[in-house]
Amino acid sequence: MQAHSLSSKLLALAFGASAVLGCKSNGNTSPPPPPSDTLHVPSPDWRDQIIYFVMTDRFANGDPGNDNQGAGEFDPADGAKYSGGDLKGIESKLDYIQGLGATAIWLTPPVANQWWDPLVNYGGYHGYWALDFTRVDAHQGTVEDYQHLSRALHGRGMYLIQDIVLNHMANCFRYTRYDPADVSANVVLNTGARPACGPTQAPFNLWDPTRAEHRESHIFHWTPSIVDYANRDQELGWQLSDLDDLNTENPAVIAALKDSYNYWIREVGVDGFRVDTVFYVPPATVRDFLHSTDPDHPGVLEAARSKGKDGFLAFGEGFAFDKPFEDKLSRKVALYMKDPDTGEDRLPGMLDFPLYGTVGDVFARGGPTSQLAYRMERRAALFARPHLMPMFLDNHDVDRFLSGGSRAALQQGLLFMMTVPGIPVLYYGTEQGFTEQRGAMFAQGYRSGGKDHFDTEAPLYAFIRELTTLRKTHPVFRHGTPTVLRQNDARSGVFAYAMGDGADMAFVIFNTSDEDTLLDNLQTGLPEGSGLKLLASLDSGAGNATVGRGGRLSLKLPARAARVFMPDGTTTALPPETARITLSTASGDTVAGDFELAGTATGVSSFQVVVDGALGTAQQVAVNPDGSWRTLISVGSMVDPNIQHSLVAWNEEARVLSDTLKFRVDRAFKDLVTHEDPSGDDVGPEGRYHYPTDTSWGDNHQGDLRRVVVQGSGTVLKLALQTAHVTTVWNPQNGFDHVAFTIFVDVPGRTGLTVMPQQNASLPAGMDWDYRIRVHGWSNALFDTRGASATQDGTPVSPAAAVEVDAASNTVFLTLPGQLFSGMTNLHGVKVYVTTWDYDGGYRPLVPSAEQWKFWGGDGTSDPLVLDDTPVLTIP
Repeated sequence: MQAHSLSSKLLALAFGASAVLGCKSNGNTSPPPPPSDTLHVPSPDWRDQIIYFVMTDRFANGDPGNDNQGAGEFDPADGAKYSGGDLKGIESKLDYIQGLGATAIWLTPPVANQWWDPLVNYGGYHGYWALDFTRVDAHQGTVEDYQHLSRALHGRGMYLIQDIVLNHMANCFRYTRYDPADVSANVVLNTGARPACGPTQAPFNLWDPTRAEHRESHIFHWTPSIVDYANRDQELGWQLSDLDDLNTENPAVIAALKDSYNYWIREVGVDGFRVDTVFYVPPATVRDFLHSTDPDHPGVLEAARSKGKDGFLAFGEGFAFDKPFEDKLSRKVALYMKDPDTGEDRLPGMLDFPLYGTVGDVFARGGPTSQLAYRMERRAALFARPHLMPMFLDNHDVDRFLSGGSRAALQQGLLFMMTVPGIPVLYYGTEQGFTEQRGAMFAQGYRSGGKDHFDTEAPLYAFIRELTTLRKTHPVFRHGTPTVLRQNDARSGVFAYAMGDGADMAFVIFNTSDEDTLLDNLQTGLPEGSGLKLLASLDSGAGNATVGRGGRLSLKLPARAARVFMPDGTTTALPPETARITLSTASGDTVAGDFELAGTATGVSSFQVVVDGALGTAQQVAVNPDGSWRTLISVGSMVDPNIQHSLVAWNEEARVLSDTLKFRVDRAFKDLVTHEDPSGDDVGPEGRYHYPTDTSWGDNHQGDLRRVVVQGSGTVLKLALQTAHVTTVWNPQNGFDHVAFTIFVDVPGRTGLTVMPQQNASLPAGMDWDYRIRVHGWSNALFDTRGASATQDGTPVSPAAAVEVDAASNTVFLTLPGQLFSGMTNLHGVKVYVTTWDYDGGYRPLVPSAEQWKFWGGDGTSDPLVLDDTPVLTIP
């Protein structure tokens, strides 16, 4: 039994002992024998399902004969082109998927697509650039292959979810300059597209704005690409990244969309839809699409009912990344599930993007666990059906969790997802430790490393299999309601919640920190002496627990520990109390600097003062002969007056804790180093680099540093990075795009590295790095030097930098917490080096000649991937 692995022995014990544990039956009955024709089966209780999300082209190749359609669109070495995965390939791996514990497959759109778009030099292997919503793409197979897959899934008691698009079709035209008074002017037709320029399915074949009969049909919006994602009119009526925007307010369009997707329910027996880019479609259209009772063009839920699928699942996708302790975008998500004015239902569920963002912030990037407590509370308050909201840790549109988060953090995120309400979604390859966003699982596919990745003995595969068993065995995790019991407002550390479902209860406790943490005085609501049976853990030292005096539970939690308990129905008498520690300082004070803490103690000669749960920096305090004691509490790593800190006095051997003291710290940042960077030097080390030719870069010069200010307060480091222009063209979750900052931090007294991973460069003379920050619009990662090389990032660590953006001053702020500089009392001697480039699943390529999406003017295999940089900035 290893640290950071689920205890198979404990799980087996727990799963086989439901009567002993006082649990009700696990609720799992053998599925009824499949009917003779399993194309159409009744809907399941979706709360009980676990979804495996497959990008079909990158998963498995069951028919190499359909790989290459002769249009120059197939090349497994090129991530922009088809790799060869298909529907037969998915069916061939159903044992593998079901063995993981998944009960449903969600696959990317299988419909006939634009294979190659020469205007953007990218292909439609992903399925979201439709030419015909009612045909299977030739690369995917045939409708008979799709029916065979459906029957195979249903015969196993599994279910099929199809990804669909209502908002747009392929890129068949674009505007070089937009004149709303004459939408036929300044049009570029995508005549080089393959296999055709324009949809082939009626009425979507009326797509050409240069033809009057097409314009007058109003099947599409004759508009350019969105330039302001905050503008609702643009969001609903303009093109998303040049993709031709369907006029879904037109009754002919919505009727055709209903007919198209009802076809897949009728002919293939699809059990659910994931609706892509739903924020770009009016909510009223979504309701019509789902709920219409029009006998000629019924809504998809009506069509599904006609096939016995009364619980057909439809869930929407809307990129919604709320900032910590904000819920503006969560409210937008809620709007697509229920009409706030009439109470009418819209989509049964939505992908839980707000939860995804916060889970990454807390588990991968080490943010305060209070952020997750807030998100869970708002989730329950805002969403009509949180149990029907698919949850995920990563997917095809965002970086893989492991590209910036540690393996231990991933395991915690997976355990969290399997113990809260919602439908867990596993993105293909997570179980094999993938870091490549859209890498192939099969040997001949894109960035597969030349081997298959269907190893059922892989550590993460086995780990996830045990987690899915945990969820399936205990209905409280699927049907219950969470109550947050403990959070850390200041940093990573304890996060604890109870799951309740009638008489059933379970406790889930995490330590999200990379150091040991103390859980102190957790109120369980149980009688003192109550026994807690361990169901699962991520640390080898875990065992059963007993609730202490006053119904409180206290535990020493190793780094990245997690434990799941269930009351076992027993109580035992607690031993007499032999020691006591008291605090004389009152809670609630706000301090501006270090302060004195005092009190009394009996039965112990010393103890530790633990601040914010962090045992690694706990102070040892000796008790005076008269039982009094006092000590100085350092607040050098604390700044924000909005954060409530806590401390407790604790003696591990005597198992005694004081009451918990709450306090706040109000300190200011000071400018330590200011660097004024020249304008226009964002051209690389030798002055020959150029931005990609796409107009979203243009004159913006997002990578041109103008000013860098290093600020400090105690041991908290803050960087103010001003550039020529902050843009949000692609609606980035971090508030800026088209640039990535890679920042190296040298801590005095530590031995670091000089290599700059993946940038073909080394640090300037006189500096080595101990921490490396890589942050762009959609990711934020912190690495240390373990495992770092010219090609490897290093080891992800937390907490990562906090990110803020002031668009008005074109400034991005990054704040590194003081705990990264443990052992220091200030930042004297710390060195910082800042570079710019861009990042999109990897540093954006550098090529010799001009291209739309690549930097140019050099050789990316050997030339430094540095657009602009600072000198080494040393804090005096």
